[in-house]
Amino acid sequence: MKPTYLATILAMLLSPQLVVAEEVDSAETANIERMSVIGVRQRLEQAGTLANTIMKTEVINATTIENKNAVNLSEAIDNSPGVKVSNECSMCGVKRIMLNGMKGEQTTILVDGLPVHTMISGYYAVDAIPTTGIERIEVARGAGASLIAPEAIGGTINIISYEPTENGAELDVSAGENGYRKLGFLGKGVSEDGSTRATLVAQYDDRDQFDADNNKVNEAPLQENRSLTARVSQDVTDTDNLVLRLANIQSEIFGGPMLGSTFADGTASSIGNVLSGFDDQFSEPQQLFEDGDVRKPFTGKTWETTEWIKTERNEASLAWLKEFSNDWNMHLATSYAEHKQDSFYEGFDYTAEDKMWFFDARFNYLLSENQLLTFGADLRTEEMRSHSRTGSANPDYASDSFDYDVKGIYLQDTWQATDALEVAMALRYDTITADFTDPKKPGTELDESILSPRLDIRLRHNDEWTSRVSAGRGYRAPLSFFETDHGILDGSLGFNIDIDELERSNSASYALSYEGEKLTSTASIAWTEVEHLAALTTNDHGIPLLTQLDEKATVITSDITFGYRLTEDMTLSLTAEHFDYDSVFKSSYAVAPIEERVTLSLDWDVNDWEFFANLVWVGSRDLSEYGYDGYNRLDANGQVDLDSKKTTDAPAYLTLDLRVSYEINEYMSLYSGVSNLFDYTQAGDEETPLFYDAEGAFDVGYIYGPLRGREIYAGMKLTF
Repeated sequence: MKPTYLATILAMLLSPQLVVAEEVDSAETANIERMSVIGVRQRLEQAGTLANTIMKTEVINATTIENKNAVNLSEAIDNSPGVKVSNECSMCGVKRIMLNGMKGEQTTILVDGLPVHTMISGYYAVDAIPTTGIERIEVARGAGASLIAPEAIGGTINIISYEPTENGAELDVSAGENGYRKLGFLGKGVSEDGSTRATLVAQYDDRDQFDADNNKVNEAPLQENRSLTARVSQDVTDTDNLVLRLANIQSEIFGGPMLGSTFADGTASSIGNVLSGFDDQFSEPQQLFEDGDVRKPFTGKTWETTEWIKTERNEASLAWLKEFSNDWNMHLATSYAEHKQDSFYEGFDYTAEDKMWFFDARFNYLLSENQLLTFGADLRTEEMRSHSRTGSANPDYASDSFDYDVKGIYLQDTWQATDALEVAMALRYDTITADFTDPKKPGTELDESILSPRLDIRLRHNDEWTSRVSAGRGYRAPLSFFETDHGILDGSLGFNIDIDELERSNSASYALSYEGEKLTSTASIAWTEVEHLAALTTNDHGIPLLTQLDEKATVITSDITFGYRLTEDMTLSLTAEHFDYDSVFKSSYAVAPIEERVTLSLDWDVNDWEFFANLVWVGSRDLSEYGYDGYNRLDANGQVDLDSKKTTDAPAYLTLDLRVSYEINEYMSLYSGVSNLFDYTQAGDEETPLFYDAEGAFDVGYIYGPLRGREIYAGMKLTF
């Protein structure tokens, strides 16, 4: 084996990259669903016979991902325009990626344009998606943003894999405070004739628990991730291209008692030690903390605050692109995802296996030089089965297992009406069935058909000004009890269902862009209305109940971005955003979302040095509007101390990230930086996310600010 090929295989294993947001132009990139590759696909894209971008799309490129020192997907896209990664549990660290103010479960994640994430993998999996081997991330906001993902009410996130142009490898190693470590490897191989392009990507990363208020219960959990991905793109002939991708991702999260500390049942020496100590004998709520106060040291049994989640996800996809003529091409694709979860939630054990298959047959026909017709059909089938030893001991226990099937056909007409006006009209028709399969849940909960249209218009007013208008309809089947982070905690009682409608949404947006010699800017506003919005509550017996709201919920998002090139080497970026949620939407959130945000970034390249700074301001909020109500202390009788009522005024705050890198030569660069320089955290500067509700029950979701503090790091990147 040649050394270059060996280096390629190694380099494909691990490689980190950075994040930058910018607007996509059709002349620069293809539709959110396109695959950027060399050879057959690239030729068809350049000829305009695969796809064309009309809708407003933000791109987070590899340089931006690197500058943010983003280890995973959630870090890479957080604070991009219209994007918020919400941390909704201080114990397990579950993350939700919110687009246009929508809830996290209303976002669809694609890889190279194909779905490889199951219903339940969007909760703990986003922190395990590595940034090594990512060429860019495309964010399209709004219902119907993807022809093959109509359930994306909030929008789609499309992860585009790196495709090599030469043999080589990249190795990225970094470490820092709070147990942060990362090893990333990207191996690149290209055949002599260029028809075969392969990558091998591997990444390992981990972080320790974080406890800012020293009450021996973490605000951010320990997390360890491993991933291995292999991808091959083969031009079989001058008119045929095959892409095969295989991936394995493993993640372990441990949250709750600080490992190494001593509690009522001994020292928490290891994760295994904590889990094996479960005795099913719960302490009284007022005995969990010293003096019954969540701000003081935890004195209960270690397992009583433990949330442990171990997941493994296997992904596979195969896509065939066939060019029949200059006017015709066909794209056949299939993807498979298997998500396995083994978990323990403060005394309740839960295992689940979720398998999903997706098939898509798409055809593109060039009706004329100015009109492209795209049509096809797809099928998605998903099967989730869960089990609980604790739950099975209850004769009335009903699981949350389900079957989900979607069959759809679609048609899109992209028309270049004039040199200045471009229009895309799309229509999908789907039949959806969703069935909770536990014998205690007879019948099929959802059996519906739905028509989902979408319209995108781009109008170039002149060389500098461009308008974009989008409107669409989407749907989603609410199936998972993880839609609120603590819906699983009472799972030992079973899972109750009151779902008989699809969530249905209508959305519309307008964006005005300016592109000058030094200044670029985009102002946009988006409106989304959702009917039958899912919400999780409990029934009269305290059993988790997945139900739907009667009223329609509405969110209006407005933002403006500026980019200004101060010099040839220095760029300044500013984004200001406002999110306006109506009272119905506010009542559905488990954790209060942001309402105002301003982001200021500076990127300065000088000789072999690069400096990057990112300042984020988040405005204050009234938490009472989101249903926050909690207390810090219980008295000796287990009653809440009314004088310990927690604040409902979430203050404004600032975070600042800095990074500097130095390129020693073409083979080696060094970098160092700091995340959250001001070390602002909710628990360290305001108050703990732990609380007692009005009935005296302990909970962990009183969250409104950052939960992980300052992190200084340094690293080295090698290129072979």
